[in-house]
Amino acid sequence: MPRTTAPRRRRASAALVLIATFALPAAPVASAATEPAPAAEAAAARTTWALEPATAGGPDGRVSFRHAVDPGAEVAEHVTLTNFSEHPATFEVYAGDGLLTADGQFDLPPTGTAAGAAGSWIALGDATGTLAEPGATQRVEVPAGSAVTLPLVVRVPADATPGDHPAGVVAALATDAGAGVAMDSRVGARLHLRVTGDLAPALAVQDVRTDYTPSWNPFAPGTLRVSYTVANAGNVRLGATSSASAAGPFGVAGTTAEGATLREVLPGGAASGSVEVETWPLVRLGGAVAVTPAVVGDDEVTAALAAAESSWSAWAVPWVQVALVLLLVGWVLAVRRARTRREAATQRRIAAAVARAREPGAPA
Repeated sequence: MPRTTAPRRRRASAALVLIATFALPAAPVASAATEPAPAAEAAAARTTWALEPATAGGPDGRVSFRHAVDPGAEVAEHVTLTNFSEHPATFEVYAGDGLLTADGQFDLPPTGTAAGAAGSWIALGDATGTLAEPGATQRVEVPAGSAVTLPLVVRVPADATPGDHPAGVVAALATDAGAGVAMDSRVGARLHLRVTGDLAPALAVQDVRTDYTPSWNPFAPGTLRVSYTVANAGNVRLGATSSASAAGPFGVAGTTAEGATLREVLPGGAASGSVEVETWPLVRLGGAVAVTPAVVGDDEVTAALAAAESSWSAWAVPWVQVALVLLLVGWVLAVRRARTRREAATQRRIAAAVARAREPGAPA
């Protein structure tokens, strides 16, 4: 979708701010607004632009690039940069390696970051069709209300490993290096690139951590929070559903809870998850975290998807229940002691009455 940049006045001493937020994998990527230099601000201009997959004739309706390529092969593509603004604008177009943000959204590294993986396989062309070296940035001027279509070529190395290699192409609004104010404002398109060969989907559960919080109600179970990391140890991107089980010694009071769904984990990447399980504090708890992989979107994975699991154990001392038992025992002992004292006092009164009755001169 197009991106709009609204001018606002900022102090010249403002620090460099970088905000880049990509959209979902099935949509073009986008980022935050750009603070223009004072000269551009004086023009009271608003910059709106889009970057879309295309043919040589212009945008073709795709929301991302998707290709399966043999090692050593090339793929020719086009991307159209459209300036919807009422003034000309200059953009920097470049390719980068794909990654996921902490909240699971697809993104590319900040502007100026050199690509080291699939992003380095992409060579971008200029408006005349001349290709630059892979990794180079194209500076493109687009007139107001116009579009420029650029060629690009994906050159897969002959020794590229099979599987998914995420990347993307970005168009960032160019800024004057001496303006004193700069923000990274960009839009882009994702490249789903799969190198042909043996696919090995695999997830692993790592770094399982537990934290038990007892209930203040001694007649209610507490909450066990099981946190973990799902690592993609295979060569294709996968989604995942998770669950955690918990039980006391010998499987007593076993229970299971479902965790959040991970929409996507890239090969070599990892994502964090957690599950909250309601369980009784049975001194020593044990269980497992199970992760079931799933195919993402329109991907095709014919290899078997195997679930991953990791066991855990944790202490869950029933302090609230122990305190309640101690209170009950103390109350019972106090009641018995009071009863014993009352009985002893009664016996003393009876004995004293008997002794008085037996004294000489006591009434018959």
